Amino acid sequence: MSKRVIGALGMALLLGACGVSKDEFAAAQRDAANAKKQYQDEQQKTAALEKKVADLQAQNEALSKSTTQLTEEKGQLEAKSKQYEELAGSLKQQIDSGQVEISELRGKMTVKLKDKVVFSSGSAALNKQGRDALDAVAKAFQGLQGKTVIVAGYTDNVPIGGKGAVKDNWGLSTERAVSVVRYLEAKGVDPRMLGAAGFSEYRPLAPNTTPDGRSQNRRIEIALTAADYTPPVVDMPTAQPAPAPQPGAEPAR
Repeated sequence: MSKRVIGALGMALLLGACGVSKDEFAAAQRDAANAKKQYQDEQQKTAALEKKVADLQAQNEALSKSTTQLTEEKGQLEAKSKQYEELAGSLKQQIDSGQVEISELRGKMTVKLKDKVVFSSGSAALNKQGRDALDAVAKAFQGLQGKTVIVAGYTDNVPIGGKGAVKDNWGLSTERAVSVVRYLEAKGVDPRMLGAAGFSEYRPLAPNTTPDGRSQNRRIEIALTAADYTPPVVDMPTAQPAPAPQPGAEPAR
């Protein structure tokens, strides 16, 4: 309690002990009550000010943390991996002609190829342009460790007619992705890193209402990310030769 409040209370007691009038004693009590209230108000103001200071400090710390995070993210966005630079150089001709797009964001590199660059219409067989482009991709991916390569196929919403081995856009998108995976494996990319997926017409980049939009939606995307699977080491038993049949024994069926 402040000196002011203690003094007011002491004065009230002193007045009572000295035989002061009732009015004077009441006035002293009021002064003491007012002093006490002022002290309590000052305490509340002090507590509110301290809270405001604490809030401002917390906001400042959050802002500093956010600034640091943004700086780190900016560095990640600007940084290009060795595989990105190598692949961009190998595919420069296709990139310049608009046949291939390549991007890298937050450690995920994606190579996007238009379907006509890789396949003939309605077919899952790689054409020469596609093989040339995938040769550059395979070269950049050779020797990678701790990575996952997912090849995804996409189509527009135009039905393929259900003729031949491929019945619909589900089959077409999936078989195209598998064809690319098999080609990359044949070119030396570790098959344990590879995966294939078909998404049919259901993840378009543009409306299917125009020829240009449908062309954007017919594509192959090859995504390179950090590995989400580590193959276990399995000790395979050594094959033992089958025992020679005994004379007169019934042959195994």
